[in-house]
Amino acid sequence: MGNQNLIWHPTVVSKLDRHRLNNHKSCVIWFTGFSGSGKSTIANELDAQLYLLGIRSYLLDGDNVRHGLNKDLGFSSEDRHENIRRIGEVAKLFVLSGQIVMTAFISPFKQDREQIRNLFEEGEYIEVFINCPFEICEHRDPKGLYKKARNGEIQDFTGIDSPYEPPNNPELIINTDQFTVKEAVEVILEYLRGRGIL
Repeated sequence: MGNQNLIWHPTVVSKLDRHRLNNHKSCVIWFTGFSGSGKSTIANELDAQLYLLGIRSYLLDGDNVRHGLNKDLGFSSEDRHENIRRIGEVAKLFVLSGQIVMTAFISPFKQDREQIRNLFEEGEYIEVFINCPFEICEHRDPKGLYKKARNGEIQDFTGIDSPYEPPNNPELIINTDQFTVKEAVEVILEYLRGRGIL
């Protein structure tokens, strides 16, 4: 419920002004998928490649954000909804600032992702489903979280005792059991070029 006494304060420098200054458009690239699917790895490499191209970008990673902005949230369904809501609002500010922002979050619920999509103008929200078979993600287990979840040390873990709802119509699907990190990044860069963002 919003405060009725708050009014959005317009800025002198617009988003389009920032696009002209940067010589590229802004958007959010929303990576979703199981833990261990490769979201953070691909997002980090994409950020590095954008940097080399002189593109203003920033990566919001799920674990990093939970160290600060969202450190008061747990992993219940309610807290997961709030975690994603906050990230969507932060991502919107980055897009308004003229940057390409990448978000690497499991973001397991379709409704949450659709609510985030609705924050953005057409073409500014790019959902990238990092599709990897659950068994491979669990086998990779880069942070040892699946093992802890199987041992009952972690509750509400996506794929084990909490659901993951894959996107119906993402802008991109990347199968990380078939693509290398560099190949995956090139697919995304080609998409951005094709859409006139870069």
